[in-house]
Amino acid sequence: MEKIIGSCLCSSVRFECDDVIKHFHLCHCTQCQKATGSAHASNLFTEVNNITWLAGAELIKRYDVPGRSISNAFCGQCGSALPYASLSGKALVIPAGCLDNASSTQPQIHIFYAEKASWYEPALGSTKYNTLPSEE
Repeated sequence: MEKIIGSCLCSSVRFECDDVIKHFHLCHCTQCQKATGSAHASNLFTEVNNITWLAGAELIKRYDVPGRSISNAFCGQCGSALPYASLSGKALVIPAGCLDNASSTQPQIHIFYAEKASWYEPALGSTKYNTLPSEE
């Protein structure tokens, strides 16, 4: 079985999971925009017990959004998003950005697309650079 591994930005929290992913959603709801500071959250979903914490589990902090079944887990040192058990306890939610290697599962659907950031679609056609562009 292939493993996916991940960590936070400061590498204090590290984990691994079996690459058995049920869903890979891009969520455009306004809460996910706030939680990520971006256009959408990119989350993989697997069995709740499909994780081994390799280091730093005691550093993980969690925030549950009142009134909606959305949570945010993050490193208490660097603030990076980290995996967490859903409020229902039925799934492990893995933020795709914290993975150090790619899952074999690709994004499958966009959810809450009606709430997408007004600049999301125009941004898809913007100029692309492989590095930081030089100042002119």
